[in-house]
Amino acid sequence: MLLPGVAIVLIFCYLPMFGLVMAFQDFQPHLGFFRSDWIGLENFRLMFEYPDARQVIWNTFLIAFLKIIAHLIVPFVFALLLNEVRRMLLKRLIQTFVYLPHFLSWVILGGILLDMLSTDGGLVNQLVGWLGFPPIFFLGDGDWFRITVIASDVWKDFGFSTIIFLAALAGVNPEMYEAALIDGANRWRQTLSITIPAMIPIAVVVATLSLGNILNAGFDQIFNLYNPLVYEKGDIIDTYVYRVGLIGGDFGFGTAVGVFKSLVSLTLIIISYRLAYKLAGYRIF
Repeated sequence: MLLPGVAIVLIFCYLPMFGLVMAFQDFQPHLGFFRSDWIGLENFRLMFEYPDARQVIWNTFLIAFLKIIAHLIVPFVFALLLNEVRRMLLKRLIQTFVYLPHFLSWVILGGILLDMLSTDGGLVNQLVGWLGFPPIFFLGDGDWFRITVIASDVWKDFGFSTIIFLAALAGVNPEMYEAALIDGANRWRQTLSITIPAMIPIAVVVATLSLGNILNAGFDQIFNLYNPLVYEKGDIIDTYVYRVGLIGGDFGFGTAVGVFKSLVSLTLIIISYRLAYKLAGYRIF
């Protein structure tokens, strides 16, 4: 039963790792791995010398960091609010409604956002016009593009992330609320003294484990939304590797950038697991 899964992992995850040798070569497809010139760390040196590469690394860090913060705060607050809903039917309906976007791909959501945020008749800019403001070029202005990327990513996935915090709340002993009520604590005081402390440990785990994704700013989302107008502030490592390595044909340089990202991510994952164990007692093995 394990054989198909193991085969898929070996073929698509481990076998392609032999291609990492391209990071140290002036790789030419017609020469292959064995005849392409070996240039050592030259591709890595160029990566830190190219202004575009440095800007891309900064964009990736910034966008990913802001996404991590937003994905921690929004589900946390929404779980608190949803926990206060007493009608179970309404609570389930709200939870289902905010959970649905998680199942849509960025190809579909990208098309929806392109139409909604268009300056030429887009729904959002129509609302902005009704409020008396000029149209906003959400997907053509670098600063607005970052905001759009972060906000749309949170909108898509915060319902899924909320489940983690609701699961933490499900483990709170109801007798604690009853005892607090007898002591005269109102709902706000119960939230501060019981609900939030119960959610803090899982929030620490989520925050620390998210460090491993600090260089994963979301290729599929950026790729479906960005354009040359926002390369300066919206281009990330994954899209840069795609353009330079696959479209531009500079396979060695593109691989070097990818290897750099993988090494940094591996280091941060190790650190994040150590922090999760130290701060919240969380460990997988």
